[in-house]
Amino acid sequence: MRILLPAVLMAGLMAPLAALADAGTISVTGHGTVAVVPDMATLNIGVTSSGDTAAAALAANNEALGAVIGRLIAAKISDRDMQSSNLSLNPNWVMTADGLGQEIKGYVASNQLTVRIRDLASVGAVLDAAVADRANTLNGLSFGLADDAEEQDAAKKAAVADAMARAKLLAEAAGAKLGPIVSITEGGGYMPPMPMATFKADAAAVPVLAGEIGVMSDVTITWELAQ
Repeated sequence: MRILLPAVLMAGLMAPLAALADAGTISVTGHGTVAVVPDMATLNIGVTSSGDTAAAALAANNEALGAVIGRLIAAKISDRDMQSSNLSLNPNWVMTADGLGQEIKGYVASNQLTVRIRDLASVGAVLDAAVADRANTLNGLSFGLADDAEEQDAAKKAAVADAMARAKLLAEAAGAKLGPIVSITEGGGYMPPMPMATFKADAAAVPVLAGEIGVMSDVTITWELAQ
């Protein structure tokens, strides 16, 4: 009995450890997307000006950008929806006449302006207003939502449902069942639309199609597997 009792106790202690060692886990990433019509556009335009001197180039750029901003304000774009960035002033290097080197021939100043457009019906008119006064660079037009909290929640729920369906299918195929959830990790973001913009010199306004955007969420869930 003195010899057998410790052995019995050891067997009882080892049983939970053996069960733990046999338990497996499964991790699955679910994806959810909610398609929605955007309610806001973001326009990025630029003004590039040149001059014989650095001061002349910068002055010309400031004047042109001021005119663009004035046009945008007239198009009912508020100050808080405009932000300037990437101001630069550089010498204009050109090849010398003999082709053996480079020399400075004037200066080039540029500035970018990011504009939020909250009335999508006015996107074309805003574009026309921007380019009417020497905004000579169009760097991009994108669409989004002013508030996507509701859509983000819906996308997360869809992602969790997708992950659970995938995990259940895989577990059943392996002859197991889903146990308790071990961890949940989430991610998310926008799926950009493919907006179409067509420019016509004689058009009254630039035709723009906003299309739809997708609010996405990815959720990775890990379960214990039960036999």
